[in-house]
Amino acid sequence: MKDRILEIIPDRNDIERTLKLADEFGAAFEYNDFMIPPQTEDADKRKETVEFYRSLGKDLSRDTMHGAFLDITVHSQDPWIRGASEKRVYQSMETAEELGVRGVVFHTGLLRDYREKSYLENWLETNAAFWEKVLEDFPGREIYLENMFEADGECLAKLGRRMASSGRFGICLDYAHAAAFGDAENLVGWMERTAPYIRHMHINDNNLKDDLHLPVGRGKIDWQQFRHLMEKYQVNASVLLEVKGFEAQKESLEYIRKNHIL
Repeated sequence: MKDRILEIIPDRNDIERTLKLADEFGAAFEYNDFMIPPQTEDADKRKETVEFYRSLGKDLSRDTMHGAFLDITVHSQDPWIRGASEKRVYQSMETAEELGVRGVVFHTGLLRDYREKSYLENWLETNAAFWEKVLEDFPGREIYLENMFEADGECLAKLGRRMASSGRFGICLDYAHAAAFGDAENLVGWMERTAPYIRHMHINDNNLKDDLHLPVGRGKIDWQQFRHLMEKYQVNASVLLEVKGFEAQKESLEYIRKNHIL
């Protein structure tokens, strides 16, 4: 798997097997524990979870975490919604500092199919200013902005281009989201637009319509095309295998290795 960082999601309830699997495949972790309640609401539970992962004795500096996910809209023109979103982002970044992970994933918050010019311009300008400030406040961390329901990668590419000089900001291309919610026939276009700015990726499989998080190789995504696009556009980002559970992770890792996907 070359020099690329490959990641899996740790399962606290099956941590010994998760650690062994990570060791077998040289995988790092992406922590999903901190992105929704109750972790976002319960400071004691959040602290206990951080301490649990730090107690494992592994190197967390190769790891990432998923930041606050639901209803985060840092570009909202409503000051209350914007303020609450910013609070959750900063909470996520503080947790990342405590863990010592290298980067944090957030979503774009874009409304699907809403192409009003002023809305898209505000999204770009507000996000650029906000993430520049976050990077300044957390100089030891990277930030990756992930596509969700977007039909194409145009907005993300524009933001990636605007933020290129930061060195610590990049796109998290969720290839499965692009296949399911974007134009599955135009994954070449997705990669062509976003490749220069991709620093992190999420992959899993689906039926090209729904975000199923199937093991890689179980759905309809063309993984040989994925491999070709990664090579063609020279994408050397870290990759999270975004499936949960030991069996699904092991199946996916073995499929990737056997078929030389990464």
